[in-house]
Amino acid sequence: MEKQKEATEPKLQWHPAFYAEMQIEFEEESEELIFENEHQLGTKPREVDVIITKKNADYQVKKNIGRFFRKYNLIEYKPPGDSMSIDDFYKVCGYACFYKADSAFADAIKVEEITVTLVAFHKPREMLKKLREEGRYRIRKLEEGIYYIEGGVFPTQLIITQSISEEENFWLRNLTNKLKSAEKVQEQYQKHGENKLYKSVMDIIVKANKTLFDRREKEVCQALFDIYKEDLMKMAKTEVEMKMKAEIESKVKAEVESKVKAEVESKVKAEVESKVRAEVEAKIKAKEVETHKKSITNLMINMNITAEKAMDVLMIPEKERNLYKFG
Repeated sequence: MEKQKEATEPKLQWHPAFYAEMQIEFEEESEELIFENEHQLGTKPREVDVIITKKNADYQVKKNIGRFFRKYNLIEYKPPGDSMSIDDFYKVCGYACFYKADSAFADAIKVEEITVTLVAFHKPREMLKKLREEGRYRIRKLEEGIYYIEGGVFPTQLIITQSISEEENFWLRNLTNKLKSAEKVQEQYQKHGENKLYKSVMDIIVKANKTLFDRREKEVCQALFDIYKEDLMKMAKTEVEMKMKAEIESKVKAEVESKVKAEVESKVKAEVESKVRAEVEAKIKAKEVETHKKSITNLMINMNITAEKAMDVLMIPEKERNLYKFG
């Protein structure tokens, strides 16, 4: 049954989000770089996930994951759940060779101008073990999550996204299906909410961590209710009581004065008060509905939630909700 369920669920598209994330990583240096997504090699279906080309070959990239970049930088990405094998290593090296040869004229792209970057969520221990066993490769740790693989035709670096610096590589670190804090990611996203690159990355993070974000949404709704419940109730109650009292007194006085000549004042007052109270209560109820509608609308705008969820926050009884229909 579990396998059946997995088969029917749509596969998450990590690569477009990774391409957007690479542009976020080098956002401060984007004027110096050219980004290519799924670069086609020749006429056959071979693709390099991302290529980052320096506009000026002498420009020194400052970002930690790009300091070793040269002119042409090929990047292979393995999303969470996919492992990187020794065959992937040689495949990308082959792509780099093909990229070097796939130019308009001979030796247009120099071997020394090309680098290879491998990006994976988990550290590929088996791949690294085989490379060491081959004898000509040396694995050097530059910093947490960044390794240089020396001894090959092309300078190669390995990036482990679950280990890199969250401070310097926040979005690459959190491009995962094992997110620990939805709150922290939402706080960062709010700073860039109008940027399409951040929207692309945030979209896949939310889809990959649906349970965590659903729980976070419930916590936010509860927090909002706890914050606003007392104030909303006090304001509504005070406003209703004051208006009710003023209208009752005004209408009772007017009705009593018109009937006092024919009936005993106490009897007239009681009769009129009962009638007016019913009328006023009906109006107050209508006003209360209007007040709640404004509160619902404000919550829908500020929290980007549905009318139904806004009514959940305000704890409006189910039997009364038909009074608050929105067109």
